Amino acid sequence: MSAGLNLAQLQAVHYTEGPCLVLAGAGSGKTRVITHKIGRLIEMGMAPRRIAAITFTNKAAAEMRERAAGLIGRQAKDVLVCTFHALGVRMVREDGHVLGLKPQFSILDADDVTGILKDCSGGTTDLATARQWQWTISNWKNAGWDSRKALAMAQDDDERSTALIMQRYEERLTAYQSVDFDDLIGMPMRLLKNHIEVREKWQRLLGHVLVDEYQDTNATQYELLKMLVGSRAHFTAVGDDDQSIYGWRGATLDNLKKLPVEFPQLKVIKLEQNYRSTSAILRAANNVIQPNPKLYPKTLFSELGEGEPVRIVDCDTEEHEAERAVARIQSLRAASNPPPDWKDFAILYRANHQAKPFEKALRKASIPYKVSGGTSFFDRAEIKDLCAWFRLWINNDDDPAFLRAIGTPRRGIGHTTLGKLGEFSSQHKLSMFGALFAHMLEAALPKKAHDSLLEFGRYINDLEYRARHTLGAEQSRGFMLDWLKEIGYEQYLYDSEDSESVAAARWSNVLEFCDWMSQRAGGQIEDAAGTTTHTEVKSLLEVARNIALLSTISEREKEQDMVILSTLHASKGLEWPHVMLVGVTEGMLPFKLDDDNGRQQKVSDETAQRLQEERRLMYVGITRARRSLAVSWTKRRKKGREMVSTLPSRFIKEMGLDAATSREDPREKLRQLRAEFALKAQQSTPADS
Repeated sequence: MSAGLNLAQLQAVHYTEGPCLVLAGAGSGKTRVITHKIGRLIEMGMAPRRIAAITFTNKAAAEMRERAAGLIGRQAKDVLVCTFHALGVRMVREDGHVLGLKPQFSILDADDVTGILKDCSGGTTDLATARQWQWTISNWKNAGWDSRKALAMAQDDDERSTALIMQRYEERLTAYQSVDFDDLIGMPMRLLKNHIEVREKWQRLLGHVLVDEYQDTNATQYELLKMLVGSRAHFTAVGDDDQSIYGWRGATLDNLKKLPVEFPQLKVIKLEQNYRSTSAILRAANNVIQPNPKLYPKTLFSELGEGEPVRIVDCDTEEHEAERAVARIQSLRAASNPPPDWKDFAILYRANHQAKPFEKALRKASIPYKVSGGTSFFDRAEIKDLCAWFRLWINNDDDPAFLRAIGTPRRGIGHTTLGKLGEFSSQHKLSMFGALFAHMLEAALPKKAHDSLLEFGRYINDLEYRARHTLGAEQSRGFMLDWLKEIGYEQYLYDSEDSESVAAARWSNVLEFCDWMSQRAGGQIEDAAGTTTHTEVKSLLEVARNIALLSTISEREKEQDMVILSTLHASKGLEWPHVMLVGVTEGMLPFKLDDDNGRQQKVSDETAQRLQEERRLMYVGITRARRSLAVSWTKRRKKGREMVSTLPSRFIKEMGLDAATSREDPREKLRQLRAEFALKAQQSTPADS
């Protein structure tokens, strides 16, 4: 089983006696180490269901599950491979009752949370303020705070008023029997911390815990891990301090610093051999990251040969930069026979808005492309509509889901009726759905309005009953199509859109979603929490339960042959043969640092930390490339309506490139290639006889 592993990888796989930190540099085979270690633990006699491998995305979990199955075979399906949030859902479903939560609680998405926060302020707040509250409350929760702690720690009036909003928000969540994404980490932590029987149960259950991308964990996730493993501390943390780029969402390198202090017996193993990139690319990456302070110094090396020099492309404007990127793609394709696929190329940038000129240039050249990290399938309004109905089947107390479902499509129930229902439910401390069946409601509403509400309530109960008894893919598909026909959803889409083609596209998303849901009921796709087998048949109601956890359908889409446009943050964990890192100017990468473009001798700790994180972001960008890397910057860029002069990023200098080989003019290269081809074509044409 250990064939083909290098010495450091073997060491990491075979160390099972206690806590282990595997420092896995970019492209050093960390997923391989994790899957082989799972195999090793099973070989040693540990039951697969006692092994948990925790990742950060559903996509990473699906990939790991697939690789584990290829290596270990059938036993792999019993290993718990899931995200932190999926594990949280499982724990709260099983043991949340000790916190007063019903097993069928709802998981709110970001839009629901914004809506509830606006409601907490009396409904007068603008969206931007509600989003700011959301961000602050999320950061507090990730630090392990509740509203009481936030109120006690408040530094000024703004923080005090946000803490009071948080208090009302917590009350609403309890009333709605709902949780947000942050609660899926915070609640399991409270369960383990405050309830010894729950803690002992989970520590017994899990014999070894492996955590992928450990550098991206936040304070709450670290505490959760500590309590899951207990004093036996049988865990393997795999991460890379040089790739910690999510500080803005609570990830902290302190978690790496704490490990050797809190687990003095910690075994540290470094993976420094890179299997992805050429030596020229790695040298640039090692040089860039070198100025950052090191927790555990390491130097990546490759045995893939020197490869092409890393190129620097100077451009006048963003449009010029986009033209040059397209010219580079065309010349790299023209220089190879057969030409590389479109999907072998990626254009990476710091912020989403930078994609625009590249999209235009690619369209102009008729090159197929895909913007990665665009709108998630589950963020589309039509999918959210359907999910609101599912949420209501599962948890009748979910008021945000109730309001969305009753309004899409409209059922002859107006705002006035819903307003009176809302007042009645608040007065009698009932959910809106619960209030439908209260005897006193009849007196508070006109008969027609009351009858319409009752009809809706009975219909939801009927759907819930039917969904519970609908099993497998075929039945589920039939059920969903019938239900959409009953509520007239297709017609509703066509009535609410001016453009017929937009309505048709939205309806096709709905049908795709129905197919996808029904497949899950047939057990043809693995569960987000990694607990299903391929043959298991589920009820549609069971499938609907996990819906809020599934991030995007696009993660499961077949890879298309297209050039990828992506932000640096979204590119992490991915790789391409040819990468163009664009917009590498001061003020963009690194992003708006207050240090006079690096000329200030002394900067604040905060600025120094931000610079280190930006440098890690550059490092992540460089290490996505396998065979060729071009880094481009523009001499001028648009700022509002004006063109302002810009400077190349300090990171370009830090790459330490050879000035003689690094400058490139792709258009010139393309001209030379075309001339070469024309000459060849001329020579191969037979002379006139």
